[in-house]
Parts: sequence; structure tokens; C-alpha cells
Amino acid sequence: MSGAATSSKRPMAGLLGIFIAAMMAGMNNRVGALALADLRGAGGFGVDDASWLATVYNAGELIAMPFAAWFAITLSVRRFELWMLAACAVLAALLPFIRDLDLLLVLRFVQGVASGTTIPLLMMAALKFLPPPVRLYGLALYAMTATFAPNLSIWLAGYWTDGLVDWRWIYWQSVPLAVLAGLLVGWGLPREPVQPGRFRQANWAGMACGVPALGVLAVVLDQGGRLDWFHSPLINAAALAGCALLAVYLLTEWHHPSPFIKLQILGRRNLALGFTAFLLLLTVLMSASLLPSAHLARLHDYRPYQLASIGLMVALPQLVLGPAVALLLYRRWVDARMVFAAGLGLIALACFSGAGLTADWNREQFVLAQALQAFGQPMAVVSMLFLITSVVQPPEGPYVSGAVNTLRAFGSLVGAAVVGQLMTVRGRFHGDVMIAHAALADASGAPEPAELAAIIGQQALVLSVADAYRVLGVLALLLIPLVLRLAYIPAPSIPPSNHG
Repeated sequence: MSGAATSSKRPMAGLLGIFIAAMMAGMNNRVGALALADLRGAGGFGVDDASWLATVYNAGELIAMPFAAWFAITLSVRRFELWMLAACAVLAALLPFIRDLDLLLVLRFVQGVASGTTIPLLMMAALKFLPPPVRLYGLALYAMTATFAPNLSIWLAGYWTDGLVDWRWIYWQSVPLAVLAGLLVGWGLPREPVQPGRFRQANWAGMACGVPALGVLAVVLDQGGRLDWFHSPLINAAALAGCALLAVYLLTEWHHPSPFIKLQILGRRNLALGFTAFLLLLTVLMSASLLPSAHLARLHDYRPYQLASIGLMVALPQLVLGPAVALLLYRRWVDARMVFAAGLGLIALACFSGAGLTADWNREQFVLAQALQAFGQPMAVVSMLFLITSVVQPPEGPYVSGAVNTLRAFGSLVGAAVVGQLMTVRGRFHGDVMIAHAALADASGAPEPAELAAIIGQQALVLSVADAYRVLGVLALLLIPLVLRLAYIPAPSIPPSNHG
């Protein structure tokens, strides 16, 4: 009896280890980006040079996403995960001591690759190890990497830099998590043999095009705003090369008998529409973290530690709401499409609530918007994962995992770039309008030019954030008809408990 109990606990312990590894990867990325100013100051790097620390990590993470599941199957999930966790821990321990920027960029890129492999493995493991009656809870754990980790990272970045006042923990935070995840994975997952025959069958030509394609596209999306997009020769060349190489990669994947990502599965309605909705949803989710942070940091000079409550309002409820949504979707009378649509409706309400912000708004005024986000995000993300994965057969799990996570990494970069550019364009527009009005106004009693410029800059920022909120709110509403066109998937049956 005890042996059977132990054998049933081991896969769950392994899955928990993979979940911790995926959360570590998500926080490693976001905390590093949020604390970039502190990393820049500690290393004595310039603003432009230090901006590449986030870019190379994003590029490495995006590159790893499509290929992680294939390597995990070939080398065994246990072996591959342990290797990647060891790489993450060693690099995290060493990075604070590196003062040469070029070497730091190389190591941060390698860490991005290693961390990027862990997130797809969480979805693949949930599809592989969990039967349909409990699979939704595994998908709820995966959803938390998109809803819990990014928002918790705001508090972590602030705590390491302003609370504990030791910037090295920006990197070191990964070490204990990687060790704990490694212990659980090593004990819980089965030892499986390497499958060397798969190396002869892989689409290596496609991978040779896909890796640089994803890397340079990450550069385009992450550096485009700083370099003024297509006014920069670097962005133009990278965009052209990236699109051409990506087209070749996708073409080889379509025709190859053993692809890394099976594009033919997009012929299924729930996958094609679901992936489209997911890509747009990632942009909408920027309304929960990027917009309030931009308003408070740029207008009131908030540090990450002061912004922590903004992220925690969304992050902490996910520990309960994610599993609660999964439990709701197991009810036979529940339509996951309606739950998805209701989640989008709540996110839209949050955006329209945030669109009423003024220059006087502080953390307290964002409570309603963040509370609506906290409920809407798990309803949308968990329902979407259920609708997508329910049309997938178990052998196709690695293909779907690679596709979903590549879209997730790519979509997050696209969302941040789109929202950032939208705020820049609208900020310039509002600034020009106010300057024109100031030029036509009576000059008597007008503020000094420097004071007037500060007032115009402040109001332009507020109006640009409000515009971004409105656009994302409308986009959330426009997603609802798309979601309702997904095929209905009945709730999986839960077998009666066996007390024998």
C-alpha cells in the first residue's frame, strides 16, 4: 500500500518541480528587466549598453521555446530538465561577479536559453503525466506563469533592490528555486533512455534558420522603440533577415516528416482561433502591469518596491483563482467559451476603469482596475488553455507545447512593443496639441517656459496611458466574438473516487 502511494506521489512531485522551474524562469526574466537600472548602476554600464541585458535574455528564451520539447523527449524529460536547471543555477551564482559587459551579455543569453526550455516542459508534462480528469489543474499551474509570476516579480525586484538592498539577489534568487526544482524532478520523474535515433530524423536545416530568425526578431521587438524602429539601419536589417529566415524555417517545418512544431495542427479551428486569441490576449494583459507601472514610475518616480502592491493585487489571488477556474470548468453545465468571454469582459472593465486616471492617481486609485484584472486573467487564460489542448491527442502534446510557448514569448515582446509605441505616438500627439493651444493662449499670467514644458509632459503622459487603456479595453471586447467562434468542448468527466 505504501509503495503504491509513493509511486503515485513521485510523478506529482516531478510535476511540481517542473512548475517551480517554470516560475523561476518567468521571474528571472521579469525581475531582471524591472531592476535594469540597478544592474546598470552596479556594473557602471551606460543606458544603451545595459538595455541589451534584457534583449539578449529575451532572445535566448524565445529561441529555446520551439525546440525544448523535442530535446526533452530525445534526452528524457528528467535528464534535460536537470541539465537546464544546473545551467540556470550556475549562471545565476556567477553573474553578479561579472564586470565585463560583453561576457555578461553572452552569459545572460545562455541563461535565457536554459530558462526558456523550462516553461514549455511544464505544459508538456501536464499533457503527458496528467489524465483528462485532473489535467485542468496542471494547465492552471501553467497559466500562473503568465498571470502570477510577472506580477509577483514587481515585488521581488523592489525587495532585492530597496528592501534587502542587495542587487545581487536579482540573479541569486534563481539558485534556491533551481535546487528545489532539481531535487523534485530528480526524485519524481522516471529515468528514461536517450533516443539517439531521433537525432538523425530532426529538421536541422530548419533549426539552423529558426534559431537566428527568432533571435533577430527578438532584437527588433525589444530594441525597436529605443532605436526609433525603421529609422534605424540595424532594425531594418534585422527585421528583413528575421522575416526571411522565419519563412524558410516554417516552410521546412511544414514539409519535414519529423518537425519540431507540427504546423498542420493549425487546421483545427480551436488551435487556429485559439492561437490568434492568445497572441492578442498577451497584448491586452499589458494593461495589468505595464500601464500602471508606467504611470506611477514616470509621473511619481515610483521605484519597484513602491510598485509592489500593484503587482501583488493581481498575483496573490491567482493562487486561489487559478485552481478555482479549473474546478469551475469541470462542471458539466459550464461552457469554457463563456468563461473565457466573461474573463475578457472583466479585463475590458479594468481597462476602462484605468482609462479614467488623472495626474493625481496613486496606488490606491488602481485597486478597482487591478482587482478586476485578478479575476479576469485566470478566467481567460485557463479557459483558453482548456479549449486549445482539448483538441490535441497525447502524442501531439510536444508540438502544441512548443507552439503555445513560442507564441507566448513572441506575443509578450509584441505586446510590450505595441503598447510602448502606442504611448509614444499618443504622447507626442497630445504634447503637440497642448503646445499649439499654449501658443494661441494669452501669454499674461502663463507659467515660465520650463514649468510649462513640465506640465505639458506630465499631461501628455497621463493622456497617453489613458489612450492605451482604452485601446486595450476595446481589443479585449473585440476578442469576445472570436472566442465564441471556438468549438464547444464539454467538461471532462471526473471518475468517482475509489475508496478501495
